[in-house]
Amino acid sequence: MNGETVYIQHYDSPCGKMVLASVGDELCLCDWSEMPCAERNMHRLARLMHASFKTESTSVLEQAMAQLNEYFAGTRTTFTIPLRPVGTNFQQRVWNALLQIPYGTTRSYKDIAISVGNAKAIRAVAQAIGANGISIFIPCHRVIGTNHTLTGYAGGLPTKHTLLSLENPPMP
Repeated sequence: MNGETVYIQHYDSPCGKMVLASVGDELCLCDWSEMPCAERNMHRLARLMHASFKTESTSVLEQAMAQLNEYFAGTRTTFTIPLRPVGTNFQQRVWNALLQIPYGTTRSYKDIAISVGNAKAIRAVAQAIGANGISIFIPCHRVIGTNHTLTGYAGGLPTKHTLLSLENPPMP
């Protein structure tokens, strides 16, 4: 069975190097290159999509980089790139819940567990969030601990803090 070709480009964000990938006209990866999660997520794409990878630009990748530039410049609060997250049904439900978190706000892991219909599934929700391969576009950085502390983030806690500060700058 022939798989899909996934096109890859690298992006230097103010928070670190990222790898972006597209298949067809959809973004399927936006991950932190220098973290173990990126390799894990690329393996998942290869396995579930029977994908082969090719380093080449696509219009989707160019648009994603342009929108990330605007996001980091503070001029973009929503993204319009078509997404193709690859994961289990439960992961998909969790990632869809993340897409409902408005720019500049946060939710707790418990809030997300409740929104997917199982208030006791906090650990499973945390694992699904940790498996999100489309960082920033699917805003897992907006999920914090119930006690309002920063907890786990694939790009590291300093990056999570930077992203949240970018979205919700302190009042003068």
